[in-house]
Parts: sequence; C-alpha cells; structure tokens
Amino acid sequence: MRKQILFLCCLFFSFAAIAQIDPILSERKRADVIDELLNDRLNNLLPQLMKQKDIDCWVVVSREYNEDPIIKTMLPATWHAARRRTILLFFNTPAGYEKLAIARYNVGDGIQAAWDMQAFPDQWDQLVAHIAKRNPKKIALNYSGSFGHADGLDHSEYTDILQKLPSAFKSRVVSSEPLAVAWLETRSAKEMVIYPQLISITHKIIDRGFSEQVITPGVTSTDDVVWWFREEFRRLGLDTWFHPSVAIQRSDSLSFEHLRAFSNRPKDQVILPGDLLHVDIGITYLRLNTDVQQHAYMLNPGETDAPQSLKEAFKRANRVQDILTSQFKAGKTGNQILADALAQCKAEKLEGVIYTHPIGYHGHAAGPTIGMWDNQGRTPGSGDYPMFYNTAYSIELNCSSFIPEWKKTIRIMLEEDGYFEEKGFRYINGRQEKLLLIPRVQ
Repeated sequence: MRKQILFLCCLFFSFAAIAQIDPILSERKRADVIDELLNDRLNNLLPQLMKQKDIDCWVVVSREYNEDPIIKTMLPATWHAARRRTILLFFNTPAGYEKLAIARYNVGDGIQAAWDMQAFPDQWDQLVAHIAKRNPKKIALNYSGSFGHADGLDHSEYTDILQKLPSAFKSRVVSSEPLAVAWLETRSAKEMVIYPQLISITHKIIDRGFSEQVITPGVTSTDDVVWWFREEFRRLGLDTWFHPSVAIQRSDSLSFEHLRAFSNRPKDQVILPGDLLHVDIGITYLRLNTDVQQHAYMLNPGETDAPQSLKEAFKRANRVQDILTSQFKAGKTGNQILADALAQCKAEKLEGVIYTHPIGYHGHAAGPTIGMWDNQGRTPGSGDYPMFYNTAYSIELNCSSFIPEWKKTIRIMLEEDGYFEEKGFRYINGRQEKLLLIPRVQ
C-alpha cells in the first residue's frame, strides 16, 4: 500500500493542478511523499553516486539548529532539525551498502540508530569504531571551497573528528564535494514525476497575478501585486525561498540596467496602460524549488495586442534561451557553456546576458554556474564544474532590444526551469513564448 502513495498523491495533485491551483496536498500527504522520495534516493540513488565518485564512506555531521545543508535534505519530513548532534554514516564497500545513524534515535524509517551508548559513551568513539570495522579507502567529510552547499561541516566538528581518528585513517580524509554536489543536483525519476506540477503551480499563480483579477491600471501598484503573490502563497499553504519582485519598464527616460533590475527597483510604482511588467517568483514545495521570471503587457485603451516591437524583443530573448540550451552537453563546464553561448549570441547580433544556475533542493543550487549577471566571463570553482545528466536548471538570462516607440532599450528578462537528461534538454513545464496581456483578450 505504501508503495502506491506517491503515485496516488501525484495523480490527485495532477488532476487538481489541471483544473485550478487548489487544492495543494495536505501536510500529512506531503510528508508521505517527501519520505517516499527520500527513501528512494537513499536506497537507490546514493549507492550509485558513491560508486561513481569512488567514495566508500561518507560522514555527515550536524548539531541541532546549526544544520549542514546536506543533512537537511536527508532528514524525514517530520524532523525540522538535527537532534543534539546527529551523525549519518554511509558505507558502500565490497561488503555492501549501509546507512547508519550515530544518534540516540532512528532517523526516520530509513536510517537505523547504531550507537551503543554503553560500550561507547563518547559519540566520536562509536564513529571511529564503525569506520575501523569497515576499513574504507576514503572518509569523505563535507568541506568545499567552491560550493557552500557542500561546506557544512563546522570547524569544531571537523577538529573533533580529526582528533579522534587514528593516525592510519587521517590520511584517508577527503572532501565530499563530488559526492555532495552529485547528491544535491541529481534528480530522481520519482522527483521528475512531481516537478512539472510545482512549476505548473508557479505559472498559474503568475497568470492569475498578472491579470485583471488583481491589477487595475492607475490604481494597483507593483508592491500591491508583490504582496498579493505573498498572500496567495500563504492561502495555498506554500512557502517561498525569496521575496517576489515586480518591476515596470515603460516609455520614459529611465534605463533598466542590471542594478535597477535586481536591487534598485522603484518601490510602489502605480501600474499604467502601456507598461511592460516583469515578475521574479519561486516556490518551495515537497522540498523542491521553482524559479520563474515572466512578462506581461498592460494594454492601452483600444489595443488588442502588445506593440510589435515588444513582441519581437520577446522573440529575441527566446532565441537566447535556445542558443544557451543548445550548448548543454554532459562533461562540458559551466564556463565553457557560457562562452560558447555568448559567442553564438554575438554572431547573431543578440545582446544577451546569461546567469543560469542549477535548481532543486535549493533555489540557487549546487552544480555548474553558467554565468553571473555581473560577470560574463569565467567563474572560478563552480563555473569549472561539469554538467551531468539528470540535473535541473533555471534558464535565467536577459536580452536587450531597442524599442523605437519608446526611444530606449529595454531588457526582456526570462527564467524558466528545465531538465537535462540523455535525451537532451527540455523545459519541465514549458516556457513563456509570448507576453501575457492585461486584460486578457477574448
């Protein structure tokens, strides 16, 4: 029966999403789905990754309320934090694959407690005993210079481990970075059943927020729309991983350079006919994240469509998306993908700026960085990381175009979530290919 939970919940959720945004899964059903996804990953995905990365022992340590980003992805749905000090220990040796918790409690149903407190009153001594018994070639700890997600072992815990390890094992300590990033970035088949619905919800919330249901020109402000989004998330029982933003470009003398777009937006602008609206929004649901940017055009009286120049600008931004994703190849680094995509944009006379990032357990997730809005050159570290199959990305970028009627250059800023697999790249729930119109034209 339990094996059917994920299928039934997803089926119910899919039907609900097609009809309307409501209802979102109840907290209890969410917990069932989260735990089923987690157990699938721990039992099936992790041993494969350990073998691929040639790591036969992975030690994940956290203290309560100072959680390693990794351990937060391994706790059951009903755990909100580690308990006291929680140590998870994974072995993949010739003797087999094992999951142990050096803790006072089982960690959910999937990881059994393996601390004999009478024989080993000191928790570190129990850790050393397990390691010595299995004699692994490598002991991977969560420290990394390139990925904060894989750098969660704090200094005092690192020091304690090294002090306790016998000298013969100290030389076997390695960074878990290759395995930790792979664990975070690799999406399972079951997760990819669910992910389209998350993005569909995000798209439908944008569709509702950027409509005459919410916006009255001359009355509604950008902040009004932002807070409508926040209230809608709360009403639906959803979380966000960043505060949404709504911005305006219009026929005036103001430019829309990057700092203005990202951090210096005017607050509480009243939305007027003829405005080009932009939203940046993302939700967190079932431990996965979305990140989407779309545009809408506020029709002038008598208009039934956006100006042709704006529609052409939008097509150019879609073309930059196509150029970027055509460069996705397994083994190619983020820096290489960026350089090749920008070269093609230049050849086609497209003024594109690319700042694409992985997405999954985190909004700005672990994996290859493909440009940054303030750096269109090489990004050391994360930009040198190669692309692997079964990974998800927010295709985030912009393209500048001159609008003759406005006598100025605008930016079409797009972001849609996609998936890279052996078959190639695909958008998980489609992408925006034309401007939303407010009000909708029947």
